[in-house]
Amino acid sequence: MDILLDAHFWVGVALVIFTGILVWAGVPRLALRHLDARAEKVRAQLDEANRLREEAQGLLADIKAQREQTEKLAAEVMANAQAEAERMQVESRARLADQIERRGQLAERRIATAEAQAAAEVKAAAAELAAQMAEKVLSQRIAGVKTDPLVDQAIGQLGAKLQ
Repeated sequence: MDILLDAHFWVGVALVIFTGILVWAGVPRLALRHLDARAEKVRAQLDEANRLREEAQGLLADIKAQREQTEKLAAEVMANAQAEAERMQVESRARLADQIERRGQLAERRIATAEAQAAAEVKAAAAELAAQMAEKVLSQRIAGVKTDPLVDQAIGQLGAKLQ
């Protein structure tokens, strides 16, 4: 009976009784339920995290596909723009060559017209100079000779023929 007088014994008995009351009250079931609920929350969070990760990977794949498509479209647009620029350059060169040709022809026509006009002016000036020279020569002859022997002879013959 020494054991009944020992304090450690009574603490052990109290602990066993307290543990029995806890088991009888269902505390272990409550603890298990709480742990199960906590495990279920963790499982749900893991499932949500997996779902979000899969969704993010899907979005990443979509974004990569869109980027590739956009890059292809940009390359196509650049190729089209370059082809259009080359076409416009060829057209511009052709128009420039055509314009140079037309201006050359216009310049040649103007030169031909100027040459013809200059030739006409030279001819007119030469004709006027010839007329002035002829007038001068004739006026000098007329002034130098009062009468022309041929004219006098022709007048004399005219008188004889009229009679």
